[in-house]
Amino acid sequence: MERHGVDMPHVEGKDQEPQLFRESKEQQQGEENREEEAGRGPARSQVSSPSVATSSANRQLMMLEGKSGPFSSLDSSIDILKKRAQELIENINESRQKDHALMTNFRDSLKIKVSDLTEKLEERMYQIYNHHNKIIQEKLQEFTQKMAKISHLETELKQVCHTVETVYKDLCVQPEATISEEEQTHKDGEC
Repeated sequence: MERHGVDMPHVEGKDQEPQLFRESKEQQQGEENREEEAGRGPARSQVSSPSVATSSANRQLMMLEGKSGPFSSLDSSIDILKKRAQELIENINESRQKDHALMTNFRDSLKIKVSDLTEKLEERMYQIYNHHNKIIQEKLQEFTQKMAKISHLETELKQVCHTVETVYKDLCVQPEATISEEEQTHKDGEC
């Protein structure tokens, strides 16, 4: 069986980071341009006080990490949606794996039950065959005995027929002989 799972399309976060980095650079350049236009000049923007440099670096870092700025809530919403989608996909895949395991167990259980039932049916069938074989054997033995008896009676009947035939021939021949003797005796008496 094949495993049918759902795969989350992989969106590279790295593609988004350069865009955010570019946007923050553009924003920074825009701010520098505004400062120059306001009369501060580029030399002034390069003057670094520890607090200004730190806050600027923190702001850039936060923008890169997506923790501040106008898109931070959108990014967090997207991240939450991605996490939820990934969890749903994982739940679906786990559910499908459970279903697959259930069907595999059901199929195996069904195979065992069908095999047991087939063996019992086959055993019962052979018992019936044995019972019928005994009955058939008894009937065949009776048939053989009756055929032998019929054969014996046929032989006796042939003998009886032969005897009757012989007796009949003897009876048929004797009256002719008796008639001829009577005629002879009758003729002798006339003389």
